[in-house]
Amino acid sequence: MPQHLPRLGFSVGDLAGIGPEVIYKTLLDERLLKICTPVVYGTATALFDDFPAAPDAEHLTFRQLRDVADIAPGRLNAVTCWDEDFALAPGQPSPATGQAARESLLAASRDLKAGKLDGLVTAPISKENTQADDFRYPGHTEFLTSYFGAADSLMLLADDELRIATVTGHMALKDVSNKLTSDLLRTKIRLLLKSLQLDFGILKPRIAVLGLNPHAGENGLLGREEADLVVPVIKQFVHDGHLVFGPFPADGYFGTGQFRQFDATLALYHDQGLIPFKLMAFERGVNFTAGLPVVRTSPDHGTAYGLAGQYKADETSFRQAVYMAAEVWRKRQQAAQPRSAQ
Repeated sequence: MPQHLPRLGFSVGDLAGIGPEVIYKTLLDERLLKICTPVVYGTATALFDDFPAAPDAEHLTFRQLRDVADIAPGRLNAVTCWDEDFALAPGQPSPATGQAARESLLAASRDLKAGKLDGLVTAPISKENTQADDFRYPGHTEFLTSYFGAADSLMLLADDELRIATVTGHMALKDVSNKLTSDLLRTKIRLLLKSLQLDFGILKPRIAVLGLNPHAGENGLLGREEADLVVPVIKQFVHDGHLVFGPFPADGYFGTGQFRQFDATLALYHDQGLIPFKLMAFERGVNFTAGLPVVRTSPDHGTAYGLAGQYKADETSFRQAVYMAAEVWRKRQQAAQPRSAQ
């Protein structure tokens, strides 16, 4: 069994959004130090000394580091990622806040790859504002998949027993049908099965796969993707002894609560899965990247520029992301132990 608390890096996201606020509110709870050692990547000055918090907000004290090797357990740690000062205007993203988001994410990712961290919790970025010549990724998931050399990954939204993953991610809806292939669907189902077993401790997971078209194609009347692609893949997994079911019409599946019968649901495109998930678990949900050799979580919301600077942001999702990162790390540590040592 592991002898130390997981060292979790926090990338700060876009500083013009609510990332600093939800990190700040999460770290106010000292109980967090009993489950992990947090390391914020940015500067304590930019994030919290100048933070536009409530007038009576408690001041947080960080141990400021240049090298993550100097992490202190039981303390709030902050790794300095930049030295220059810049004006921070809540709700107004700028090239500077986009650069800060990149530098924070890259620094935390480097330390995670080097084994100096045990996991990464990412605050929201603006996909548009974060783009640069050396950063051309639609989002965190795509960057981390590439950076850590994973053959593929899976966006998995989780809240207690509700888990929804997506086959395709950040792409235009008009491109989804062409992107879907039997190989891609098989890959995503394998990733989901493995993650449910390894990261969530479910020995024989039950997975439901949604259809692409209304009414799951209505036997070919409303589209052939289900009959030609989805059904044969599901049959192969069933033949191999896995509990994979579907395809289910998405509206009735969620509307009748059928999702409660399964350990996870696999949606075929982004909004098909994220709309019902955020409707049911927006304040608590966590975005977990399955399939990576490292642990990464994030809140299930975006930068919320309209809330920035008002001290109204709800930190629950970010806090739950920290809890999940720590728990997944522990489960992976347990799985790596010889049976005699468990």
